[in-house]
Amino acid sequence: MAGRTAADDLQRWLADVESGGTAAPIGEGAVCLLYLLDLEPDGAHLPSLNVVSARRRADGGYGSVQAQPKAAHSHARQVGEFDRRLLQFIEARQGAHVGPPWRLEGEWGVAVLRELLGSGRCHWQSEQAPPLSLGDSRPGQFRWQLDTRGRSRLQLDVEPAATALPLQPPWYVDPGHTMAGPIDSGVPAALAGSLLCAAPAAPDEVATLAARWPEALGEYAERVPPPPPVRFRRRRDVQPVPVLALRQSWLSQSWAREEAIDAATLSFDYAGLRCAPDTPPGPLTRVQGNQVTQIERQLRREQELLARLHRARLTTVHDYYHKPTPLLAPPPSIGRVGWVDFLAGEAPKLRADGWRLEIDPDFPWRLHEPDEEWSLRIDSSGGWFDVGLQISIDGREMPLLPLLVSLLRQNGDKLTPAKLRALPDDAPLIVRDDAGRLIRLPAARVRPILSTLIELYDEQPLEADGRLRLPRWAGVLLDDLGSGAKLQRDGGGPLHDWGARVRAAGATMAPPAGLQADLRDYQREGLAWLQMLREYGFGGVLADDMGLGKTLQTLAHILTEKVAGRLDRPVLIVAPTSLVFNWRREAARFTPDLQVLVLHGSDRRRRFAAIEHADVVLTTYALLPRDLEHLRRQRWHLLVLDEAQNIKNARSKAAQSVGKLDARHRLCLSGTPLENHLGELWSLFHFLMPGYLGDDAQFRRRFRTPIEKNDDAEIRTQLARRIAPFLLRRTKNEVASELPPRTEIIRSVPLEGGQRDLYETVRAAMQEEVQAEIERRGIAQSRIALLAALLRLRQICCDPRLLKTDEAQAVRESAKLDLLMTLLPELLRGGRRVLLFSQFTSMLELIEEALRERGIDYLLLTGATQDRESLVDRFQDGEVPLFLISLKAGGVGLNLTAADTVIHYDPWWNPAVENQATDRAHRIGQDKPVFVYKLLSEGTVEEKIAELQSRKRALAEALFAESAESLQLDDESLSDLFAPLG
Repeated sequence: MAGRTAADDLQRWLADVESGGTAAPIGEGAVCLLYLLDLEPDGAHLPSLNVVSARRRADGGYGSVQAQPKAAHSHARQVGEFDRRLLQFIEARQGAHVGPPWRLEGEWGVAVLRELLGSGRCHWQSEQAPPLSLGDSRPGQFRWQLDTRGRSRLQLDVEPAATALPLQPPWYVDPGHTMAGPIDSGVPAALAGSLLCAAPAAPDEVATLAARWPEALGEYAERVPPPPPVRFRRRRDVQPVPVLALRQSWLSQSWAREEAIDAATLSFDYAGLRCAPDTPPGPLTRVQGNQVTQIERQLRREQELLARLHRARLTTVHDYYHKPTPLLAPPPSIGRVGWVDFLAGEAPKLRADGWRLEIDPDFPWRLHEPDEEWSLRIDSSGGWFDVGLQISIDGREMPLLPLLVSLLRQNGDKLTPAKLRALPDDAPLIVRDDAGRLIRLPAARVRPILSTLIELYDEQPLEADGRLRLPRWAGVLLDDLGSGAKLQRDGGGPLHDWGARVRAAGATMAPPAGLQADLRDYQREGLAWLQMLREYGFGGVLADDMGLGKTLQTLAHILTEKVAGRLDRPVLIVAPTSLVFNWRREAARFTPDLQVLVLHGSDRRRRFAAIEHADVVLTTYALLPRDLEHLRRQRWHLLVLDEAQNIKNARSKAAQSVGKLDARHRLCLSGTPLENHLGELWSLFHFLMPGYLGDDAQFRRRFRTPIEKNDDAEIRTQLARRIAPFLLRRTKNEVASELPPRTEIIRSVPLEGGQRDLYETVRAAMQEEVQAEIERRGIAQSRIALLAALLRLRQICCDPRLLKTDEAQAVRESAKLDLLMTLLPELLRGGRRVLLFSQFTSMLELIEEALRERGIDYLLLTGATQDRESLVDRFQDGEVPLFLISLKAGGVGLNLTAADTVIHYDPWWNPAVENQATDRAHRIGQDKPVFVYKLLSEGTVEEKIAELQSRKRALAEALFAESAESLQLDDESLSDLFAPLG
């Protein structure tokens, strides 16, 4: 009919729909049409509509769907009158041969959408999503947005947030609330729809568009802002960096089968923007804020780079249908050995020319390059010399000799001495380890080793023309070496005597006259051992457990020297500040005949003149560097380091200062000579007898790396045997059976609510941050960042308020503090006397606050406490039953045997530090059972620390007792600390 318009068609259709009634409800088991609403994938955000059929399930959902391309003309039962009228109208607007899916546009799109929402069968993107219903109108605000190509496009932001559909008027879809409805944009419907459907403006069109905007929009210019200026830059100077990625890919071998193929893909990096050789020509665009940068591609250079790979025999891979793919691989005619040749020969040249190679860890032909440092170890055991070669790959050590022997066996005819000499220095030798990894070794470094191995392989023994030199303090090893190598002994009587005395375990001696104490048998043995060290001029480590009387044994040793007339010079004792008063009191109690001079306090310099007249001089690690020039002037009879782990870092001021003092004899006292790693033990022996364990590099190569990295039991045994004469260690279980039993109780509590959420948020962020740091710098150089991240997690476990962020301060939950406030009153009501330790003084402040609220009396000892003795006396006298102590300030130097309960509020990395704190109560003089409570947050880093404590305890025991359980230390295990909560 002439003169009919689109509006007439729309009104006619609406009348037809209304006369046909609404969509009939769908019963269980019935097949019906479903309408899926989505956005077209071209970036224009235009709505599209697809139609499928599905059977209604009993649970209200739908079974598998089927496409319905001819639904409008179908007479199937699932196509009701409502659906037929609706689909016929859409086809009339779109064309009978278009869709589905169909594009919804303008007013008729709105009308269709309204009807669909009323059907109860309109879903967003998937039939599995809940059906959409009609929602209220929502306000909208126009905003300009740059797309990935740097073009400016108008968008409509909806409040509450939803997806805008450019219809007339615009509509929104809110999948979260399963509704759709109109948007009130403040401009006419036709104008709003046109603006949203308008083509985006290129960067060079924005200025013109903005200038004409007020005139074009007229009265609505205030509602729709002009496009903001765009900073545009075109670069033609960027050269592509070729990136070759090697990985396993999937290639179709038939219409229904794919198989894995080892292949490479080439891409070009233009200042961070990548493209492939088959990417259509055109500039690459980067959008950062309002800055648009277009980079012109160097197409000729790209073709040259691809051609180089073809010359290196990486050819294009074709699929089952003989179509070229982006994959590159050696031709099948040369087999997989082509990858080895490429990676060994061509890949290093590509890297040298600036190519980036990204090799997937699972790529089977990946060549592993050993680290620069290779280590040669010549160890003696039973008189035989064992030669070992170690290389490091990806930070992990592995033996090299078995690989080279295997190489010789497989390629003996190709690796004769003459052919080895003819190999170019940069020629690669490829070996495969037990795990199947390919390792590339440069001929220049392997040639001399292989030459020697060839002689061994031909059963021609090597000549040993060097001499074995043993320092005098190694006499204890002479018997083992002599019996194993059948050496003829010639001289060395004093060394043999020394070895015999060391092996004569259990020797004791009477205490000196004037000692005001009865020594137990093990303490008499300790005194005899100290005297033996003095007799032969050696240093040693008295490493008895805390509470076994190291102080008493040392004082008895000094008094013995005085009684024998050998104390012609004073003894210098260096101790932590917290222990100085304890030494003074113990000396006055047990050895009153010794003249003790304390160098402490601001007036100590006035007492320097009295040093030479004293028997014992006491100073601290903190004051030693300040007073070093005065103390160096004095020659000492004996230099004693109490809590000698204070010099575990050989580069610290304390370690360097004590090394500059002149003393006949040196002695270390430490219940924990090994806290974290073997380097600490080396530092102690470097002070006692420089050179005994070699220099730092030699010790690391000979002992530390084999033990800590490889769990080498033989090397560990050698080190234990080496230090045994000079390290005396007795545990409570071995020598002090009268000590009451100690019961350890773990109390775990889960994090809840905001505390749990905070932990997970920080954990995830820290894991990502630390992983990036490790990838950038390596695990060895990332420890500070790693431990700082773990500290934040530990603080959250203790109490979120320890973390000084607004988010943490807002958290009210504190699971462990609640547990403590439940546990403490119960213990105190039962008459328990409690020591409570925490590493964090700020945590002790929070505990104080909670105790004050509950009216519980307590004492507090931190590093800021001045009068420690009076606090100790008040607790020991029973005046106050609860003692809060910071781990650092009170972990050593206190006798608190009045306590029968110890609570560790937070775990510490080093179990020895916790044990020292526990030993404030569990020591000689204790007559009650001691209960030790450890509070842990369930599933968090604290439980991981407890696991790490067990490993460190095993390392210490393995070192000091040959029968101890073996230990594998692995830096990678620290990543387990970031495991999420279960």
